[in-house]
Amino acid sequence: MIEIIRQQVLPRFGIANSAKVTPLGNGHINDTFLVRWQSGELVLQRINTEVFKTPDALVNNAEKIARHLHKKVAQGEYQLSVVEPISTLDNALALNLGTQGYWRAINYLPYSHSIEVVTNEHEAESAAKAFGHFSCALSDLDATDLEDSIPQFHYLPGRIEQLKAAASKDAVGRLFDCKTWVDFALSQLDLMLELEQASTKLPLRICHNDTKINNMLYDKRDMSSLAIIDLDTCMKGHLMYDFGDMVRTFTSPEEEDSTNLDKVEVRESIFAAICRGYLGELGDVLTSDEKQSLWLGARVICLMIGVRFLTDHLNGDVYFHVHHENHNLQRAVNQFTLYQSLLAQQDNLKKYL
Repeated sequence: MIEIIRQQVLPRFGIANSAKVTPLGNGHINDTFLVRWQSGELVLQRINTEVFKTPDALVNNAEKIARHLHKKVAQGEYQLSVVEPISTLDNALALNLGTQGYWRAINYLPYSHSIEVVTNEHEAESAAKAFGHFSCALSDLDATDLEDSIPQFHYLPGRIEQLKAAASKDAVGRLFDCKTWVDFALSQLDLMLELEQASTKLPLRICHNDTKINNMLYDKRDMSSLAIIDLDTCMKGHLMYDFGDMVRTFTSPEEEDSTNLDKVEVRESIFAAICRGYLGELGDVLTSDEKQSLWLGARVICLMIGVRFLTDHLNGDVYFHVHHENHNLQRAVNQFTLYQSLLAQQDNLKKYL
C-alpha cells in the first residue's frame, strides 16, 4: 500500500514520492498514514468503501463542518483547532483510484496526542467538554445539510436484526461458542421500546457519532484539549448517542478489547466528570427531553456496540479490523460486561444527570 501512496496518491497532492509515509493510529475502519516531507506534513486516509458506500458524502460533510467551525473561530465562539480537508492539485476533496482506493487528506496538528484509556477525572472532563463544545458550535448548522455517511448508523432495531441474521446464517460456524451472548443481547428488547418512545421527542442535531476518547486530541505540551477528529460519521442524529459513546469509552479502566473482565466496569467518578464537562458546555442548548435521554443513550450505545462486534464475529470479521482470532468476540464480551456494570450502578449514576 505504501508504494501505491508514493506512486499514485502523493503526486496528485503535489507531494514528492520521496516523502516519509508511516501508519498512524489504530482505527477499526480506515487506513490512516502520516506523510512528512521537507516543507510540510499531512494525514492521508484510504476510506473503507465497504463501510462508507458513499464516500463523497463523508468528505463533503467534513468540508461543510470545517467551513462552519472556521466561522465560529473568527467570531470567537470556537476555541479548538479545526481539522479540515486538503484538496488535490485539481481542487478535489478526494482522490478515487478505483480498486486502488478512495483517498483523502486532512491537515496534521503538531503536538497532538491521543489516549486509549482515561486515567483520571481531568482527562474525562476535558474531553467531554471538548465534544460538548464541538456540538454546541454546530448547533446552529442545519442538520439536514449533511448527508448520511452510513444510513441508520445508530439504529438499535436494525443492529438487532443484523445480529439475528448473522446468527441464523452462521456463515463461518462460530455460533456455538457465542450463543450465550447472542441470547443475552436478544433478551434486552425492552430497551428498544424505551428508545422508540423517547426518539420521537428529540430534535435532530449534527452529531459526531463516534466520541471515543481517542477522537479527542490533547496538546501534548500541557494536555489541554486540542481538537475533535474523525468526522467520518458526523451526520444528523440524537446527541444522546454522543454522550453514550463517551460513557462507553471513558468509564472503563480497560481497553474495549481487554479480556480482564473483572476489571471492566463503569467508574462512577469518571461518569460524573463526563456529565460535568458535557453538560457544562451544552446545558443551555439541550432540551429537557434531550437531557432526560442521556441515560438511555449510555445504555443503548454500550449494548449496541457489543451487538455490532458480535455480529461481525459471526459474519467472519468483515467490518472491523481484527488482530487475532476471536478479537471481535472479545470486544463484544467486553462491551456487554460494561453494559451490565452500567445497569448495576444506575441508581448512583443517574443522579449526576
